[in-house]
Amino acid sequence: MALWARGGAVLATGALLLGTAACGPGGGSSAGGGSTGGAAAGEETRIGLITKTDSNPFFVKLRESAQAEAEASGAELVALAGKFGGDNEGQVAAIENLVSQGVKGILITPNSSTGILNAIKKARDAGIVVIALDTATDPEDAVDATFATDNRKAGVLQGSWVKGALDGKEPQVLMLDGTPGGTVDTFRHEGFLEGMGLSEDSPEIAGKANTNGDQTKAQTAMENLLQREPDANALYT
Repeated sequence: MALWARGGAVLATGALLLGTAACGPGGGSSAGGGSTGGAAAGEETRIGLITKTDSNPFFVKLRESAQAEAEASGAELVALAGKFGGDNEGQVAAIENLVSQGVKGILITPNSSTGILNAIKKARDAGIVVIALDTATDPEDAVDATFATDNRKAGVLQGSWVKGALDGKEPQVLMLDGTPGGTVDTFRHEGFLEGMGLSEDSPEIAGKANTNGDQTKAQTAMENLLQREPDANALYT
């Protein structure tokens, strides 16, 4: 596990994948039955990127950075995504799609740390390098490498900052969460409460809503929470 800047992670993993595709040993069996040791002379290396959604600004920037790296390295990027935050089945289908296209490597931000393990194993068995971004798999060695934030610590830091910013005022916290059961969502949520010194049933939590990473749902939820709790003084997202 490593903590990387967002753009740096994409550039580093892109370079790692391209290097593996160009220099890796031959003889691996691909989905089409051919060698995965490297692209043939004149053949463009194809790399897959699977994000949780294609609309979240974080994943848009991730895709743009990967596309720029691919173009600079003479590779083709195939970018796919789930339909919504938590769309595990969509990501499994995306992995299968990329395997059938004969990609040399896959970068993926898993919606679930465990739900895509079988699909990842099939891809790796086909000789494809798989690297997790943003969210670690469970177990971590289910992929070749992971570039991710320590999401629990990030939540703790966020909660500690909010507690300090309130400067002794009693918290009245609203919480806009992502997807129930999502690895990043859970770690950030739990870390935030730890940083605030609160628990799930603390009376200082004035209201909660799940948004599935969807801006429209989040806006509606926030409007409803503010109508119900106009005296709220802190927001977790």
